[in-house]
Amino acid sequence: MKDIIIDKESTERAVLVGLITPTQNEAKANEYLDELAFLADTAGAVTVKKFLQRLNGADSRTFVGKGKLEEIRLFVEENEIGMVIFDDDLSSKQVANIERELKVKILDRTSLILDIFAKRAQTANAKTQVELAQYQYLLPRLTRMWTHLERQRGGIGMRGPGETQIETDRRIILDKISRLKEELKNIDRQKSLQRKNRGKLTRVALVGYTNVGKSTLMNVLSKSDVFAENKLFATLDTTVRKVIIDNLPFLLTDTVGFIRKLPTHLVESFKSTLDEVREADILLHVVDISHPNFEEQIEVVNRTLAEVCGSSDKPMIMVFNKVDAFCYKPKDDDDLTPRTRENISLDELKASWMSRMGDDVVFISAKKGINIDELKEKIYEHAKAVHLSRFPYNDFLFTKYDESDFEA
Repeated sequence: MKDIIIDKESTERAVLVGLITPTQNEAKANEYLDELAFLADTAGAVTVKKFLQRLNGADSRTFVGKGKLEEIRLFVEENEIGMVIFDDDLSSKQVANIERELKVKILDRTSLILDIFAKRAQTANAKTQVELAQYQYLLPRLTRMWTHLERQRGGIGMRGPGETQIETDRRIILDKISRLKEELKNIDRQKSLQRKNRGKLTRVALVGYTNVGKSTLMNVLSKSDVFAENKLFATLDTTVRKVIIDNLPFLLTDTVGFIRKLPTHLVESFKSTLDEVREADILLHVVDISHPNFEEQIEVVNRTLAEVCGSSDKPMIMVFNKVDAFCYKPKDDDDLTPRTRENISLDELKASWMSRMGDDVVFISAKKGINIDELKEKIYEHAKAVHLSRFPYNDFLFTKYDESDFEA
C-alpha cells in the first residue's frame, strides 16, 4: 500500500501550484501559496518555485491547463525537483494524470497537513487521530494506486474473476477505520473521566490560528515548558496546566491550531482534542496581529469554532499577540495610491472595529512579556464570575478589605 508520508531522511526540493479564479484573486492566491510554502518548510521540504495560473476553475484532468503543466514539467526536469504540491485537494484522477506527466511525487494541501500531523503527534491519542485521518483521506484515492494491477483471477472451477486488489484494500482500510474509531471512543471515555476528575475548576482554553503564539502564551501564564516553535502545528497534543492568579485557581488548556482549508475529516478525527474547547468555560482567542491578514484568520477560527461548538455564548477574550512584531509603514504625502494593511498604525486599528468589542480585548506580546498583567486581570475577572456561579458561598474570598474595616 502506498504511504502518504513524506520521507524526512533528506530535504526535498518542491514547487507549489495554485490557481487564480473568479473567487480567488492574485493577491489571495499568492498568500495561500506563501502559507503552503510555510507548510512545506514545516514538513521538511524546500520551496524552489511557485506556479500560478488564471482559470475559471480547476481542470478536472490535471488541475492546471495543458500548457502550464508542460511548463511545470520542464522546470521539474531541469532543476531536479522531487515533489510538486498543489494548494487544493486533488482527485484520484487528477493525481494519476499529473504523476504520469511529471513523474515525481504529487501532494495536495491535505496530504501535506497530514504529513505534518504525523510528524508532530507524540501521544497515543494524537497518533490514533492522525492515523484515522490518513486512512479517511486514502480511501477515496485507492483507484489510482492500483490501476497498474490486473484483476486477481479465480482458480479452476471458480465462477470467473475473484475480488480485485482495490476491493481487498478498500475492505482492509474500512476495517482499520472502524477499529481506529473504536479506539478513539475508548480514548474519549478516558478523557471524559479525566475531565470529571478535575472537579468544578474553571476551564480556560487557548484557541486560534496555527503559529499565533498560543504555546508561548501558555508557558508565560502557567510558568511551564510546553513545546513552542516558529512552525505550523507545533502543538497537536492537548496540554492542561493548573494556573493560579491571585488566590483563584483554574485550568488552562493549549489546543491544536486551526488553518484555512482544514479538511473536515481531520477536524472530526480530533474530536477528543477539541472536546476541551467545547467544555471550556472561557476562551482566549489568540491572534497574530503582525500577520497582514489576521482578520481573515479570525474568521477561519470563528467558523471552525462554530463547527466544533455550534452556537456558543462562552465568554471570549480576544488576545492580539505579537504587538512587538507589528509593522507600520506610513505613506508619503505625495503617494496617491490606496492605503494597504501596512499603512495602518496599531492605534488606528485599536480605534476601528476593535473598539466595538468592549473590554474583552487586550494587546500583548507573549514573547516580550508586554501587557501580560492586563491579560491576567481580564482572565481573573471572568474566572471569578464562573467560580462564584458555582460556589456562591465563596464570595468572601474575593472581598477586598481596608485597614479601617478592622478598627475598633
